[in-house]
Amino acid sequence: MNLDAGCLEIFELIMAAQLYKTTSGRLFHAGQIAIITVGLPARGKTHVARSLCRYLRWLGVPTKVFSVGNYRRQVMGIAASLPHDFFNPGNLETAEARHKIATECLQDMIKWLQEGGQVGIYDASNTTQDRRKEVHDILISHNVHPLFIESICDKSEIIETNIRSVKITSPDYVGWDPEEAVRDYWTRINNHLEHYEPINDTELSFVKMINVGERIIVNNVKGYLQSRIMFYLMNLHISPRIIYFARSGESTNETSQKADAELSPAGKRYAYTLKNFLLALREREKKERKEQGWDDDERMLTIWTSPRQRSYQTAKPFLDEGFSVYQRPSLGEINLGEVDTLTVEEIKTKFPEEYEKQQKDPYHHRYPRAESYQDLAVRIESIILELEYEKNDVLIIAHESVLRCLYAYLFDRPEDEIPRIVIPRNYLIEIIPSAYGCRETRMEIVDTFDHSVPLLADLSHNGKKSD
Repeated sequence: MNLDAGCLEIFELIMAAQLYKTTSGRLFHAGQIAIITVGLPARGKTHVARSLCRYLRWLGVPTKVFSVGNYRRQVMGIAASLPHDFFNPGNLETAEARHKIATECLQDMIKWLQEGGQVGIYDASNTTQDRRKEVHDILISHNVHPLFIESICDKSEIIETNIRSVKITSPDYVGWDPEEAVRDYWTRINNHLEHYEPINDTELSFVKMINVGERIIVNNVKGYLQSRIMFYLMNLHISPRIIYFARSGESTNETSQKADAELSPAGKRYAYTLKNFLLALREREKKERKEQGWDDDERMLTIWTSPRQRSYQTAKPFLDEGFSVYQRPSLGEINLGEVDTLTVEEIKTKFPEEYEKQQKDPYHHRYPRAESYQDLAVRIESIILELEYEKNDVLIIAHESVLRCLYAYLFDRPEDEIPRIVIPRNYLIEIIPSAYGCRETRMEIVDTFDHSVPLLADLSHNGKKSD
């Protein structure tokens, strides 16, 4: 099957919510699955492996990445301490050491699967047919279902961008001169080129990702969980981008979620300050990238809000500057049900038993007619997939409860931590996804601009909007 990434809208129709959990932690009908990455260096294999692991764990599936690169660093040290041609597949002197390390990593993954894991991700190059057959046969002999994911890229500008991104975060290049690291990585790639054999065995289960999600080829993929994996990969890319989180501004009624109140004067000032602060930040970072020799095109900034007035009105100053603002119903704050408008003391008095249950399990508990954080996490799965698909920079303006869930997904936080994650209103959180995980910077939103600028009291839904 040959799938264009533009089929996103069609496949959203079959998207399911978070998966159930069993006593063992596994999905009883899915079996044990091994994801095997395939491809030349700097094609996004590690990014795919870690992103897929994060998504499956978000769904409650026991998942773990087993990186041959990490095993090699533990045994042999970082790349700088190795002979220059250590990674060359044609170097027979290092072939035995490389094979031994790769086999130890594979055996550890199989052991983990046998002890209760469900999806193991084997992050390695696996660039030859012989090596893939060896891995396949070993997995089948242990009753593990293999699924190969091949990352293919023939655009040098994408590869160069990926190299410059990865060399900053890769443990192999800590302390290296950036340009020297780039040259070394290109050498590593060129050493693999003549030995690389693309997957062409149609009896295998595989997914080919071409040019970071431009096109996807799927072959012999069967099973519910494997289909979920394939759908997620359709939304994934490795293009550089930035995600920003900001709380909605203060409303005229902070005690009621149902009231859907407009922004207060302080909230309106915050909305303009946020806009000025973020645009100044982006200009400064653009200048810094240019000084560092990055020749990347400036990405557009899009803004996502919920339809709630406090959220949309906080984005209104960006709309006035010509930016696209999109309302996403799934970004609506958590429904408080019958405890809406109540203080903590009033909740204790009116719902003492419910309050005790909430204190013991704040993630799963629902007050009467309310949502739990688990319900909210299920609701925003469409946002998560859209966020993975988005190649522009994105500012998400939402309630703290929503940002907690999105933050937990991006940083692979366990569910019991979600209700306690702190997202201050007066801070902008800048999140940069990379192959080795997301990096965040928290910046206090400081108003350093001309206070004579009018607040333009009309921040209502009646103004122009992009939807």
